[in-house]
Amino acid sequence: MAGGINGSNMTDPDRIWNEASVRLRAEIGDGPFSSYIAPSAVRVDSAGQLILVTPTAYARDWVRKNALRRMNELWLGLDGLNRRLDVRCRAEVGSAPPASAVMSGSGSSNVVDAVPRLAALATPTIAPIADGARAVRAAGLQDRLTFDSFVEGQGNAFALAIAKQVASWADGHFNPVFFCGPYGYGKTHLLNAIAWEAQRLRPEAKVVYLTAERFLSTFVKAMQDRSTAAFKESLRSADMLLLDDVQFVGGKASTQEELLSTLTALIEDGKRIVFSADRAPMALTEVEPRLRSHLAAGLTCPVEAGDRELKIAVANNRLKALSALGVVQGEAAPEVLAQLVDRTPGSMRELEGAVNTLAAAAGSRLSAVSVDEASALLGVALRGGPERRITVDEIQKTVADHFTLKQADLLSERRTRSVARPRQIAMYLCKQHTTRSYPDIGRRFGGRDHTTVLHGVRKIEELMAQDDQIARDVEALTRKLRG
Repeated sequence: MAGGINGSNMTDPDRIWNEASVRLRAEIGDGPFSSYIAPSAVRVDSAGQLILVTPTAYARDWVRKNALRRMNELWLGLDGLNRRLDVRCRAEVGSAPPASAVMSGSGSSNVVDAVPRLAALATPTIAPIADGARAVRAAGLQDRLTFDSFVEGQGNAFALAIAKQVASWADGHFNPVFFCGPYGYGKTHLLNAIAWEAQRLRPEAKVVYLTAERFLSTFVKAMQDRSTAAFKESLRSADMLLLDDVQFVGGKASTQEELLSTLTALIEDGKRIVFSADRAPMALTEVEPRLRSHLAAGLTCPVEAGDRELKIAVANNRLKALSALGVVQGEAAPEVLAQLVDRTPGSMRELEGAVNTLAAAAGSRLSAVSVDEASALLGVALRGGPERRITVDEIQKTVADHFTLKQADLLSERRTRSVARPRQIAMYLCKQHTTRSYPDIGRRFGGRDHTTVLHGVRKIEELMAQDDQIARDVEALTRKLRG
């Protein structure tokens, strides 16, 4: 990036970071930027090294894997002193001083602080949502995740209807409402949309949105500061509490106890509660049984993977948003979008990442980009070549042959491990390589319930990280299916 984004170099870290952030947000999308980068701050360590300080180790690892290289490219293109950024989490650096205060030498009061200070991340209380960009950041919400920007399809129509009902403060609601499903298919979007709409309809209400990670870190901080009473009050005075990715509280006894107490208190007071997780409540085996039972007591609402039509609509929607930001001009040809969707078979987040890559590379030439040129521009962002369609029947036959079984065994009622485990692997592969919903997969496996399929998929995901043989079997079967 010779000459920098604006054609001139700077030396003030805050100004450099502010300018680089604008470009980075456009490239990686509002969701990842707001979740992992916006809460971070540029600091300098004792050796004079510029560091991006993230609030958690999880955010640090995500930035290091997905964004640090690009951040340094942007930074070096702007910084007249050719410095590089490293990334660490807050626990590793303690109270490192702001980079601007050290690098300016004089601590000039004219420096504009363009990134949040670490002190703002350590507050033991949780503020309700209010109007304005500052309040949006404080609440952890993303301003683009509203009902207007949510794309409806076959796999999420029921979840969307329930979300709108919750947001309307309608009487006769289920409580709590629990959205579950795989990563990247809209659960966080729905919780954000509920929060925005509920606050719009009742501005005087206290609506609190939290990720489970924020819940955990704030609770731990409150215990360290002996301010748990303030923490409890900030939650239990809410009219609506939304907790995202609740599976992450599993295995943490004191946090689960606090969440259970909060849940019980809010329900007794008639307050609204919304959760999300990657599994149904009773499949959260790491969560203690009493809390699991309370989570399952309301309405469990699956958010399923999208079909091809929905994915094309999502890709179009993302391009329109990028066009409004000035990142692209024109519209992508239908065949370009179709190729992008067909070769990005993962989650909606992966699809948005591929769209972002195309937009950043094409810019004002988007409408002129051909299928071949798009393929060249995207490179490894697309998964190899065009992928042929894999069917449930083909998966069942391939798995049965691999484990020396008959296809009918996978559809039978037999529950011995020699049959049950291959059946779960086949279900997992169906979810990974087809657009079939959990209920549809269940029907294709002898009329099983969708919760059985969900359990099987999650079980294989868990075992792949623990059992080398299972991981090898899944890898071998995937290679066979892809030819």
